[in-house]
Amino acid sequence: MLRNLLDQQQADLLQKERALLEDLRVTLARLDATPEDQRRLTLALRQLEELFLLVIVGEFNAGKSAFINALLGQKLLAEGVTPTTNRINVLRYGAEQSQTLREEDVLVLTLPVAWLQEINVVDTPGTNAVIQRHQEITEDFVPRSDLVLFITSADRPFSESERTFLSRIRDWGKKVVIVINKIDIFEQEDDIQQITQFVEDNAQTLLGVRPQIFPVSARLAQKAKTVTGVERTALWQASRFGPLEEFILSTLDQRQRVRLKLENPLGVAARLQEQYQATTQARITLLTEDFRTIDTIDSQLGAYEEDMRHDFKYQLSHVDNVLHEMSARGMEFFDDTVRVARVFDLVNTSKVKGEFEEKVIANAVQEIETQVGELIDWLVERDFKQWQGVMDYLNRRAEQHQDRIVGQLGGQFEFNRRELLASVGRAAREVVAGYDRIGEARQLADSVQMAVAQTAIAEVGALGLGTVLVVILHTTLADVSGVLAAGAVAALGLYILPTRRRKAKADLKTKMETLRGNLAASLSTEFEQELSRSVRRIREAMAPYTRFVRSERTKLSEIESHLLQAASDLRALRAQVQEL
Repeated sequence: MLRNLLDQQQADLLQKERALLEDLRVTLARLDATPEDQRRLTLALRQLEELFLLVIVGEFNAGKSAFINALLGQKLLAEGVTPTTNRINVLRYGAEQSQTLREEDVLVLTLPVAWLQEINVVDTPGTNAVIQRHQEITEDFVPRSDLVLFITSADRPFSESERTFLSRIRDWGKKVVIVINKIDIFEQEDDIQQITQFVEDNAQTLLGVRPQIFPVSARLAQKAKTVTGVERTALWQASRFGPLEEFILSTLDQRQRVRLKLENPLGVAARLQEQYQATTQARITLLTEDFRTIDTIDSQLGAYEEDMRHDFKYQLSHVDNVLHEMSARGMEFFDDTVRVARVFDLVNTSKVKGEFEEKVIANAVQEIETQVGELIDWLVERDFKQWQGVMDYLNRRAEQHQDRIVGQLGGQFEFNRRELLASVGRAAREVVAGYDRIGEARQLADSVQMAVAQTAIAEVGALGLGTVLVVILHTTLADVSGVLAAGAVAALGLYILPTRRRKAKADLKTKMETLRGNLAASLSTEFEQELSRSVRRIREAMAPYTRFVRSERTKLSEIESHLLQAASDLRALRAQVQEL
């Protein structure tokens, strides 16, 4: 459409429409709209600058080519009972008649016909073409039209394929004028009226509006334009082509064409806005379910941590009980040993140490090692089962929605989402499949041993946990034995034994409490570190998926807002255009 043909009001509306469609194009690009839909919007924008586009559609034997030939007043297009139009024919004005193949399926014909200076006409293959490509190129060209002339045949009006195609035209928001061709097959006026009423009623039901309908005979109109005199007049009146020709060439004036030209992209934009609004809402709904997936796993991890800490106290109590029982045996040992009746035994330090090891330490070292080993195995097993739980949940989540998702939303969004969800599942499966329980337990045991040793002695080397405990307990024994040293007993006299016994018991209690505290602290520290590592690994595996869901939700919420605003702006602009 040339700008110098527009008045100021029309030019302002054109500018607003271009800006609105450009914004919508950017929004659809952010939404990864299909290349085909983005191309349609681009073409709609481009055609705002072109001449009025009249697209003629209908079944292959409805007489479309004959109708155009009658309109042109010359037999330019081939006619026949089989599909004769196998591409889009674009008729434009030219000083000389010519043909140019612009695209594989678009043939541009230039003709020295005056009214083509303001209107371009498009002849399409049949809507019921046997060749699928013919059907596709016809349906592809409809969104570009400013006005659709739908040709139906009087001998088979409003067929099922025509209903289907008209519904698609309606979805694009196009103005449709229906032409009932071949009325010359009827001899009675009542038959023509009945067919016209039938088409009108069905079209109104389908389109939601009562369209303009022109019953004509293109064959008689063509013939009328080739003869003169009375015969011409009779044929022209019988063809009823005059009112339709008047509508196209005169009634459809400049202002009406401008209005339809401006309405065309708005219909395309409204269709795409509605389509991608639904897509956006579907994606947001899907992401809401993804958020629930993330929240569920977060809740599971929170419950896992809480349960683990609770159960750890129970597991740790087994170790603590061993030391508590050993401490009780130590108290009993001092009550039995540090008394006057055994004063000569006390002089034999090695004997006292031997009894202490036998009666107090006993098998405590082995029991502690066993309990710590069981605690480590328990921790490793729970970590493994947590990974299994995450993996199983994600697998169920993916399978639950796979059939509904694939092929419906599509685009990069769905590819990224499914890939990230699958990557978390793969990470969980890889951890579960390659989980080395023995190696994990050994590594954790070494860490516990080192932590325990560093709280008690300076150097450990390659000592095992049991050896470390023996060293610690013997250090405790040496400290207690110093209190009971024979020299001290001899020097101070037997009356000091009760004091020494109390001192030995107090020192043992202090040493054992320190040992219990250090061992519990070391095990607790290692437990917390391992628990944090376990949860962190799961969260790190989830991180890309989580980031995608959150960022997409933010982006889609913004896009949804833009699309809703676009819908409002399109309605307002369409109302202004319709007032022209």
